Amino acid sequence: MTTEDLCQKAVDMIERAYAPYSRFRVGAAVECDDGSVYTGCNIENAAFTPTCCAERTAIFKAVSEGHLRFRRIVVAAETEEFTAPCGVCRQVMMEFSPDMDVIMVNREGRTQTVPLRKLLPYGFNSENLL
Repeated sequence: MTTEDLCQKAVDMIERAYAPYSRFRVGAAVECDDGSVYTGCNIENAAFTPTCCAERTAIFKAVSEGHLRFRRIVVAAETEEFTAPCGVCRQVMMEFSPDMDVIMVNREGRTQTVPLRKLLPYGFNSENLL
């Protein structure tokens, strides 16, 4: 899948976001090692703590289908600046694919790609448990 196609899948998910409280809608698309793609959107909750970001929604969908390794993830938001994943999402990404790329898309369709290890230096993973 091309980067443009993957970015478009993330942008398309913005419309599905459930964000009645923050009105900050985010879409994501994660590409697995085998090339399959899973999408997600943020899903808010009035209690806030149960809220799930778009990135985790996409990754958890993929994991629930048996995928544990990812090449890259796209995070799209309707913002002028690039929206980076939150700390919790970065940690979830680190669990499965510390070497994955994170592609951020803004409302103009511009992209910025950053390796996850740059977004989360010294991230915690299974190597820390040995």
